Amino acid sequence: MLEDPTATAPHPVPPSSWPATYPQGYAVVDVETTGLARDDRIVSAAVYQLDARGTVQDHWYTLVDPQRDPGPVWIHGLTEEVLAGAPRFAEIAGELSERLADRVLVAHNAAFDWSMLAREYARTRTAAPVRQRLCTIALSKELGLPLPNHKLETLAAHYGVVQRRAHHALDDARVLAETFRPSLHRAAETGLRLPLLACQPLTEWSEGPAIGRQRSYRQSWRPSRKLPACPYPNPGRYEPGGQLVQGMRVAFSGDTSVDRELLEDRTIEAGLHVASSVSRLTSVLVTNDPESPTSKTTKARSFGTPIIDEAAFMQLLLDVTPAPPTNR
Repeated sequence: MLEDPTATAPHPVPPSSWPATYPQGYAVVDVETTGLARDDRIVSAAVYQLDARGTVQDHWYTLVDPQRDPGPVWIHGLTEEVLAGAPRFAEIAGELSERLADRVLVAHNAAFDWSMLAREYARTRTAAPVRQRLCTIALSKELGLPLPNHKLETLAAHYGVVQRRAHHALDDARVLAETFRPSLHRAAETGLRLPLLACQPLTEWSEGPAIGRQRSYRQSWRPSRKLPACPYPNPGRYEPGGQLVQGMRVAFSGDTSVDRELLEDRTIEAGLHVASSVSRLTSVLVTNDPESPTSKTTKARSFGTPIIDEAAFMQLLLDVTPAPPTNR
């Protein structure tokens, strides 16, 4: 039986008032994975197809053989025994594509789900038929929902949606579909511009040799891309012990445990500016090796730019202070 979250919509928007620029359909996606790194794999995937107004049309779920250790079993519960005999990603890519085609990908922390899907498709020498994505965390922030944090369970509680099996892809996708619909209608009521981001598919993939793998990844699959301009003015430097503020300029140096593109996308979605270099305007430098004599760390020290590690930065991203209103 398909779940229809119609009851959770606060005020149905009449057809005449629905924003004409809104997408015609959505694919609410959740994937469970072996981890967060560049070489991690998907172990299960779920898709809820929604129409233009967020009504459920269909849903789909599959296990996926990751061709490696399943990773954090204590989180997703998918052991090697459970995954035995599951199809490989290449075997389900076609069916998944049919469910994603011509729809906006919706996910909770969409940068992560898109990054994992893009890499899996690139391994099959194909690309996901997705051109735009919408992060429900970003949408919740745009709507100003009174949430103490941006966990899926918190968003579910806000809309009265019962979460039955946390970190099970199908149930997480169901919960997200049921919470997305009322958020979509709230956005439509106010004419809010949806925080849609472009999806840049990967055109190449190489697992690379065991030695020098990081270099192989960067050269073979990470695409060059033009990052969007930050819509907020730079409020200045990050104050250690304080919060990040939208508009701050963030630079990265060295290897990161989370895929760099994913990290950049999370930064952008939080309303921060990703800087390719360090200058006097840089608010903070993120690096896991602050003692490394790179040009960025050297400049940061000379300018007095605060330096923090990746773990601290990821924690700060959970609660970024909105940009102050501008006087017009």
